[in-house]
Amino acid sequence: MGGDPAVIRVEHVTVGYGTLPVLLDCSVTIAAGQMVGILGPNGAGKTTLIKVLLGILDPDVGRVRIAGQRPGEGAGRIAYVPQRSQVDWDFPITVEEVVRMGRYGRHPFWRSLKASDHQAAAEALELVGMSDYAGRQVGMLSGGQQQRVFLARALAQGAEILLLDEPLAGVDVRTEESIIAILRRVRDSGRTLLVVHHDLSTAAAYFDRLLLLKRRVVAYGPPATVLQRDLLDEVYEGRVTALFDSLGSAGPAASDGDGGEASDV
Repeated sequence: MGGDPAVIRVEHVTVGYGTLPVLLDCSVTIAAGQMVGILGPNGAGKTTLIKVLLGILDPDVGRVRIAGQRPGEGAGRIAYVPQRSQVDWDFPITVEEVVRMGRYGRHPFWRSLKASDHQAAAEALELVGMSDYAGRQVGMLSGGQQQRVFLARALAQGAEILLLDEPLAGVDVRTEESIIAILRRVRDSGRTLLVVHHDLSTAAAYFDRLLLLKRRVVAYGPPATVLQRDLLDEVYEGRVTALFDSLGSAGPAASDGDGGEASDV
């Protein structure tokens, strides 16, 4: 990367569906080794931003660089964990088969996985605590277990950057804390994580940086900088009640109203 500490650069990106702009003149620079929470109400453009970073959508205006390359270049650089609502859980596939899918991009389609690929998948399952479920059909798992499996698939891929779309939606508190602990270990290994998140009450505790979206980038930085009453009132149109501690800093105690599994544009 030529000494550039930024692993993701989004420069004046505008994306529209028809005549409707979903992202408007968005710019943000993200350094390697950060765990970044992406916040904003439904329709703010969170999932659209993920699609742009993955190379699924091309910006109408502006450009994106991932470690100096266009999205989609450099196979295996980015791994994606989708929303649970986007997955067909009735598909007859086992946990270990799902995780091994993370290794397929390393080989031509006609070539079988190597022993090293199976080992990488096994290690990813061990990291997320799902080794005992390797032979189970993935649709038979709980929501939190399913999230762990798809996280293991992303880890098995060996990507430098992980994009996660609402990985904590619909899981209980204990599972949420466990998933966050796993994500922190991944970050501490030097990888970069961008996580679409809907619960403002936990955002400050979970993430190194926050990206606040409402079609444009309203704020990006440490949680204490982003979680300010005026910024949240602007983005959520007064629906968020901010609490203040004895020092007068913001500490919002409400979700963003996404309702957990709701999809974004």
